[in-house]
Amino acid sequence: MVRRCARVPRRRVIDLWRPRDRGSVTAETAVALPALVLVLTAALWAVTITGAQLRCVDAARAGARAAARGEAAEEVRTVVLRLAPEGATVSIRTGADTTRVEVVVTVSPPFRSPLPPVRLRVAAVSATEPGVLAPLSSAAQPARSPSHTGDLVAPKPADHE
Repeated sequence: MVRRCARVPRRRVIDLWRPRDRGSVTAETAVALPALVLVLTAALWAVTITGAQLRCVDAARAGARAAARGEAAEEVRTVVLRLAPEGATVSIRTGADTTRVEVVVTVSPPFRSPLPPVRLRVAAVSATEPGVLAPLSSAAQPARSPSHTGDLVAPKPADHE
């Protein structure tokens, strides 16, 4: 005669262990998901800032080269604003030796987030080409005499022989 030992059904053993584990996946997901969203938001914000920084650098370099060649200040400003991010401001300073173009822009997150806006300031300096008359700086306006009614024309450089 074969005696059978009393066994607990397999189903019942599993049920005894489950109540302690119930809800742990939900709790882990509830903790990990906001952290993942925060990391993703910060990464996207860093990529946005880096892209805007690179666009400002390219715009300032192109503007400095154009101004150093002797192009008009308005043409230089148009070139820089076309290449720079939206909302950028441009300042152009020319001298006999160097030309400096500065681009300033405030970049806001493209999505709703608690991250603050970032202000970027980029400057590029280029050597002014020899023989190029320095165009007027955008910050300095020429003083006109009351008798002068036409456009302001810069005098031609004198040849020293």
